[in-house]
Amino acid sequence: MSLKAVKNKIKSIDKTRQVTKAMEAVSAVKMRKSQASAISVRPYALSALKILRSISGSIEVTNHPLTVVRPIARTCLIIISGDKGLAGSYGSSLLKQVYKFMVEKDLTSTNTSLICVGKKAYEHFNKRGFEIIAHYEKWSDTINFGNVEPLARKAKDQFESGRVDQVFIVYTNFVSTLNQLVYARQLLPVTWKGVEEVVRGITPTKGKFSEIGRDIDKKDPVREYSFEPNAESVLTGLIPTLFNVQIYHSVLEANASEHSARMIAMKNASDNAKEISRSLKLHFNKVRQAAITREVSEIVGGMESMKVVDA
Repeated sequence: MSLKAVKNKIKSIDKTRQVTKAMEAVSAVKMRKSQASAISVRPYALSALKILRSISGSIEVTNHPLTVVRPIARTCLIIISGDKGLAGSYGSSLLKQVYKFMVEKDLTSTNTSLICVGKKAYEHFNKRGFEIIAHYEKWSDTINFGNVEPLARKAKDQFESGRVDQVFIVYTNFVSTLNQLVYARQLLPVTWKGVEEVVRGITPTKGKFSEIGRDIDKKDPVREYSFEPNAESVLTGLIPTLFNVQIYHSVLEANASEHSARMIAMKNASDNAKEISRSLKLHFNKVRQAAITREVSEIVGGMESMKVVDA
């Protein structure tokens, strides 16, 4: 490779590094905002769980349409993926865990319906013959509770109409900046055990909100409640809200995980570009120094030859 080609390659890599550094900075800001939003919902989810546990001692929870357990003939999977790439193994890890979960539950394209959030999952499964009953573009990083209502309504309609017998959600849970885990959670039918597992999964093991997880194991005394206008109305409002909270929190966790994965990927790309640029500059300097040394040697050799001729 000529010196000119090496110099052009160094310039190209340095420009690429400027882009990856800028993307790293943007992803870091988005990650912090998404992380704060995801963590802020965790105490709310725990409170909703404690309310459900408390009133379950006063009324029969199994009467609600979203708690009906029936033989499994068809399953719905809600898959929360990303819209963009450049996030390292974020997308591939999610798809790998989706297939692993499907094998564990004996799910195939013939007995499974999908609700896809994000382009990556939609494009992947649409090419493989799966029934996709709904597809949603990834919402902005400032999503609110109302954004997930169409998705939640679609899943509830599928379950209540009997078109599917259970609903699971697969998403990437934000554990830390360097660690994100793909979780598969049962959403419908709503069960006490299922909701408890969700809250345990969203509770951090360390940090500011780690103490909320200890409240799950506290055995509060069962209280008798009086309901207005009646117990069925309260339960009818509480269970769908808790269902929506689970989906909303999953989307927030997936957002934080995606931005974190992209930030780490861009940081690694920037570090690699810096190392490649350094190696090329060292090679460039060595080749240039060798060329200079060779030219000097030729000049000195020529001068010595002229002295011999003159003598």
